[in-house]
Amino acid sequence: MTTALPTFEEHDRSQTLRARASSFIGSAVEYYDFLLYGAAAGLVFPHLFFANLPTALGVTLSYAILFTGYAARPIGGLLFGHFGDKLGRKRMLFITLLVMGLVSITIGLMPGSGTIGVAAPIILVFLRIIQGLAVGGEWAGATLMSMEHSGKGTKGFGASLAIAGAPMGAVLATLVLAVFSRRDDFMDWSWRVPFLLSFIVVLVGLYLRTQIKESPEFEAARRRGEVHTNVPIVEMWTKYRKDVVLGILAAGAPLFLQGLLAVWAVPYVVAGGAVTRSDALLMLTLSNALHIFTIPASAWLSDRLGRRPVMIGGAILSAVGIWGMFALFNTNQPTLIALAFILGNPILQASMYGPIGAFLGEKFDANARYTGVSLTYQFGSLIGGGVAPLIANQFVGASRSTTHLALYMTIFFIISGIAVVLSRETRHQQSPAERFVAANIVD
Repeated sequence: MTTALPTFEEHDRSQTLRARASSFIGSAVEYYDFLLYGAAAGLVFPHLFFANLPTALGVTLSYAILFTGYAARPIGGLLFGHFGDKLGRKRMLFITLLVMGLVSITIGLMPGSGTIGVAAPIILVFLRIIQGLAVGGEWAGATLMSMEHSGKGTKGFGASLAIAGAPMGAVLATLVLAVFSRRDDFMDWSWRVPFLLSFIVVLVGLYLRTQIKESPEFEAARRRGEVHTNVPIVEMWTKYRKDVVLGILAAGAPLFLQGLLAVWAVPYVVAGGAVTRSDALLMLTLSNALHIFTIPASAWLSDRLGRRPVMIGGAILSAVGIWGMFALFNTNQPTLIALAFILGNPILQASMYGPIGAFLGEKFDANARYTGVSLTYQFGSLIGGGVAPLIANQFVGASRSTTHLALYMTIFFIISGIAVVLSRETRHQQSPAERFVAANIVD
């Protein structure tokens, strides 16, 4: 006996918009929590958790704890990726969002080193690791849920809507921080309010996650018996080794730029004396607001021209454009500093980052895709965004010269561009699960 699956056209009418909205909003909630820590790491935590240390050392240690979260992300990606390929995307996405929200609320309630001593930074490290595990499973799951609910010719755009949730979360995080940082009691207690507000947005996100059906491509792979016979992490080595390496390298440079702007850039321009902390956060917020639209635009272009041409063009543009970005940062003119944020996020970063979800997702079959995308993206994040503030501090230091940092990033973008050149074009590729759905028959 056979049962007809809905065609992609029928499926689109009932589920695609809901899946895309859920992935976008859920990802925004997730990254609101995650990026809130990144912003606070440079502004609050050195004074709260490392009050007895020199300011520069306190900032470095705060960034080091930030890195522990990035280091946990590949582990979380593999953990949630394995079960996402075995049990489904939907279950894992509910868990990642719940964990992230609970961690953020705990950070908001945690006393500083002045109250509980050395236990404070130790607990912070633990929470940051748990937070990183959750984010490690979130990005791939949300991206795939949106991509796999999309029809032919729209997968790049569909995947990018989950990706665009990250700058939406950044907008919320930086905007809320900017509002509360104007208060005289910000360093004492009001910095905690943005973390505690997570309770509300997490509830909204969890509700949305319950309103979507499982990915049709995962369901097709499950009904074909593919999810019970494979071990996804083993296949990363035996079947997808080249794809994994090239995916990590391709993702590294745009994620480095993302981490640089999200965490390091605001304290850097504030230290220059031309802008206040609140003004710098608002500049970052504006750039992230534009980023929400340019990421899908870049992905939409990749649906028409291909993943490789768009990403290679983005790598070339970024390798050259970052010199202009740093030149604008160093003018100490508020208007030009704002333009530097706009050049960096919605133009340079989005040009290569927009198609990254489909670029990575289309490298793997549905029964190993969650693991593959998690592995490549999170290790790319580890060598990119995770080390960006530390490397920037080492290169720039007290001299405030960004020349060596710009050179490092130029080389990084060239490497990422070469990785894309060596990758195959996947825009028109159909996986076995996609062909199964298209056949419209299930035993």
